[in-house]
Amino acid sequence: MFGAPAFAVEVVGGKIDRIEVLRGAPCGATWEAALRVKDMPAEEATVRIGLEVQYFCVADPSDWDPISGKSAVHFAGEVHKAALARTLGN
Repeated sequence: MFGAPAFAVEVVGGKIDRIEVLRGAPCGATWEAALRVKDMPAEEATVRIGLEVQYFCVADPSDWDPISGKSAVHFAGEVHKAALARTLGN
């Protein structure tokens, strides 16, 4: 249930008709973000899910990683964006 994000998605008419979180962040950000991308065009949803995860993520956004140059919040957004893109076949 928790771990690297994974989704099951059904696209109808180019829009996300159904999205199920198979695995997500323990803070719940994945589930909240998934609710926000339902009914959104699939090509927009990959970017939007990353942003939504950042809004709901409880990690400290000021805690920057010197190697990646990103905070845990930004990293979480990128990981979720990539996971949804893989699911959609992008």
